[in-house]
Amino acid sequence: MAATAPQFSVEFFPPRTETGRGKLDKVHEELTALGVDFFSVTYGAGGSTKEGTKNIVLDYSATGSKVAPHLSSSRQDLDVADDLLNIYRDAGIRRLVVLRGDTPSGQKPTDTGFYARDLVEFVRRRSGDYFHIKVACYPDIHPRTANYALEIEYFRQKIDAGANSAITQYFFDADSYFRFVDSCRQAGADVPIVPGIMPIISFDKLSAFSAKCGAKIPEWLSRRLAGFGDDQAGLRKYGDEVVSELCDRLLRGGAPGLHFYSLNLSGPVRRIWESIGLSGRR
Repeated sequence: MAATAPQFSVEFFPPRTETGRGKLDKVHEELTALGVDFFSVTYGAGGSTKEGTKNIVLDYSATGSKVAPHLSSSRQDLDVADDLLNIYRDAGIRRLVVLRGDTPSGQKPTDTGFYARDLVEFVRRRSGDYFHIKVACYPDIHPRTANYALEIEYFRQKIDAGANSAITQYFFDADSYFRFVDSCRQAGADVPIVPGIMPIISFDKLSAFSAKCGAKIPEWLSRRLAGFGDDQAGLRKYGDEVVSELCDRLLRGGAPGLHFYSLNLSGPVRRIWESIGLSGRR
């Protein structure tokens, strides 16, 4: 079987202001010029940004961009999810990122008994094979998963439910990714698993976000970043080097692409893109 060319994607979140949307439109234009294969757009905790997500997806798709809207839902909101599926299908959208979704800020996580695998099954029932469904996975283990074996099992269930591929939570240890992929293959989950890549632009923000989502910052990296103090320019330069080296190792090791968590910024993605030799893709 011929090897599939790596796919490179970028994630956006819907801004809450018109000014923010104007800035994102410019970022979209700049990153489109690089030759990004597709953009994903997050849905917000509890579907809090679903209108913004829908509007961005439809607007950017109309420019010719390939866009993958995130979709999350509770059992009670499946009618909303069904409406979105119809809208996206009518617009020619072919990719979805299907997630259980985060708990809205200020609420305690609860076990609703409705998981990402259930939403994948729902999309398949309603849309057949029309959508290429991507799901999330966690090489460093989701913060609410009890152990590594369960992490692999939960991921396998999403693939069995009909998911076509996966995007990982970000990480900074390439070995954790390769171990995870090997474990998934052994469990029968043989789909492309694309590494999620987080540029390093602020140690405080990275630490806070990592604590919330369960991503691990290796001790050596944490100490080195903390040592920059107020030297933000030095931190970002070093961060670009670390993440670029990570991306290079992942691609050389056979990763099927990279998915950049852009934080709605073009600069960090562009610098890493150029550093790992992707400038000639366009």
